[in-house]
Amino acid sequence: MSNTLNPIIKRVRLMLGRGIVRLVLDNEGIQKMQVSLLKNEVRSALERFQEYGFTSNPRAGAEAAIMFLGGMRDHGIIVGVEDRRYRLQGLTSGEVAIYTDEGDKIVLKRGNEIEVTTNKYKVNCQDYEVNASNKATFNTPLLRASGDIIDNYTTNFNSMANGRTIYNQHVHPENDSGGPTDDPNQQM
Repeated sequence: MSNTLNPIIKRVRLMLGRGIVRLVLDNEGIQKMQVSLLKNEVRSALERFQEYGFTSNPRAGAEAAIMFLGGMRDHGIIVGVEDRRYRLQGLTSGEVAIYTDEGDKIVLKRGNEIEVTTNKYKVNCQDYEVNASNKATFNTPLLRASGDIIDNYTTNFNSMANGRTIYNQHVHPENDSGGPTDDPNQQM
């Protein structure tokens, strides 16, 4: 009876595999990878399933978990990829992070905080809104804005640029001669 079960047992053992990513093809509807598995076993064009809305392009050397349908090694599906060389460590229970091998990261921290760490942060969109119930803090030696800035925007309709123009052109009545003063000698 064991001779009858041996092929089935072998196929069950071959249903799951662990491999090393060698190459990623990321130019089609589904990502495909070349992976090294057992000694001298390399499989190409394995499809990698990713969660909807999330995608990545792992570096060569990352580890892959692979399912082989029916235990047939010619058709594998990659169900997970991990790279212990770059994985963030020390997260608190419940925290979530997105990260790269270059050290960029977005961490959704406990206490409803978001930590963004990167050498260059760029957002391209039509509208960008931050809702902070207490405060928003920018720790930077220089804060630049290419457009107008309006503070207290629900009640104030003058931008800082408009306020600068008003200040630079304002005059006061002269008490002793009755005429207006000159424009300010120091411009804002």
